[in-house]
Amino acid sequence: MANTKQIDFENQPQLFGHPIGLYVLFFTEMWERFSYYGMRALLVLYMTATTAHKNGAGLGWTEKEALALYGWYTMLVYVASIPGGMIADKLIGQKKSVLVGAIILCLGHGVLAIEAVWAFYTGLGLVILGVGLLKPNISTMVGGLYKEGDIRRDKGFSIFYIGINLGSLLATLVVGLVVAAYGWHAGFGLAGIAMVFGLIVYIWGQKYLEGVGDLLIASDDSSDASVLQLFGNLFKSQLQLIVTVVLLSLSAYGWYLLGWGYGLLFVFLSAITGMMMMIYQDLNSRVDKDRFIVLLLSFIMVIIFWGAFEQAGGLMNLYTETKTNRVLFGWEIPTVMFQSLNAGFIILFATGVASIWATRKMNKKEASSIFKMAIGIIIMGLGFVFMVFAAMEFDRDGASSMIWLVLAYLFHTIGELCISPVALSFITKLAPVKYASLMMGVYFAATGLGNKVAGVVGESASDYGEYSIFLGITAFTVIVGIIFIFLLKPLKRLTHGVEEMEK
Repeated sequence: MANTKQIDFENQPQLFGHPIGLYVLFFTEMWERFSYYGMRALLVLYMTATTAHKNGAGLGWTEKEALALYGWYTMLVYVASIPGGMIADKLIGQKKSVLVGAIILCLGHGVLAIEAVWAFYTGLGLVILGVGLLKPNISTMVGGLYKEGDIRRDKGFSIFYIGINLGSLLATLVVGLVVAAYGWHAGFGLAGIAMVFGLIVYIWGQKYLEGVGDLLIASDDSSDASVLQLFGNLFKSQLQLIVTVVLLSLSAYGWYLLGWGYGLLFVFLSAITGMMMMIYQDLNSRVDKDRFIVLLLSFIMVIIFWGAFEQAGGLMNLYTETKTNRVLFGWEIPTVMFQSLNAGFIILFATGVASIWATRKMNKKEASSIFKMAIGIIIMGLGFVFMVFAAMEFDRDGASSMIWLVLAYLFHTIGELCISPVALSFITKLAPVKYASLMMGVYFAATGLGNKVAGVVGESASDYGEYSIFLGITAFTVIVGIIFIFLLKPLKRLTHGVEEMEK
């Protein structure tokens, strides 16, 4: 397969040692993340607010109901990346997918600014569709700016990740103040304006993205398979048939026992598992198949990491609102503004963490992506130790100090910097070229599944209490990280030296 236009890697316009196209994608993603995180920070608080709330009328839901919808919504936002990746790979390319996704996002956030229940659900639906088209494809385009084996790729993703979190930081600082002054729907409207800025930046910067993210055209000798052909391969082996039957049976059982929502979730997981088996069957070389297996195993860490990390928008958000002493020098800090800690720490430490790993690699010390991700999940898990201390202080004094939140967000951020930009770069190294956007979509779907896990875990706090939940998250994430460190050598062998070739 070949691009409609070849990328001239040697003569790309450069800025600070990286292609200018990186900064176009940086600012596009920055404004998109401003819109998303601004709205995400409001979502649970808006749903649980009563009509008497100082910011205006909310939906008046219980915390359990709000966390349940939050889990479904944040999962679907990222699950939509799979069809978004398929549309890019097979129909319109990554570049056009990002454009269409940005337009849909502008519409979605605009609808959310309307004060009506139908607008709330419609707006969330449009945001899900828009993010599904934009998120996996803009990340894949970042990888497309660098030729194979370019050691700058990991640092490029770290820079791109700063853009993501600069948008988050601005949103959580500004949106909270806007909501306090003008109400919930002004905050939703501000998120829509930010997305318009992102769309303008992306359209303006097309000249720096020539050949990047174009639709791949299959040549005559290509072994590329259509989606229907892939489905035809599903039942070629008895193992695939057995796995499919088992998964569909679990789907029916989940539907009967847990309700239609979880039934659909099991159906979705069955479809994804089947798709991964089909892609594996379609790969020709042993090297591609081995790397594909490593990629899928790394997604286990992604799901677990985000299942813990995304307590920030749900359980930790509610804990901050109801059980934390937020008064500083006589001023009560808005709950939403605590969401800015993560983004602020990322901006402060992103390049430093990337440089530490680069130095380790230059000194021939262990710095593989799997190792970084395992260390990241351990560090993030240890951050919940401070939330355990917060819960203990609340039980003793009736309120907990802000310092525990600050320390928890610091550890969560360092962990995130070790896993999230690294995983994005890792996918562009290991994924087969013809499935690049689809595999990025699967990564974000794994992130979405982690978000749903976060919602389920958050809901259970009403039954088990925050202390037990925070302590359980700590133990589980640290154990998973240690297991992957023990599996490091065989997993590295299966990558066939893809990271050792970087220079």
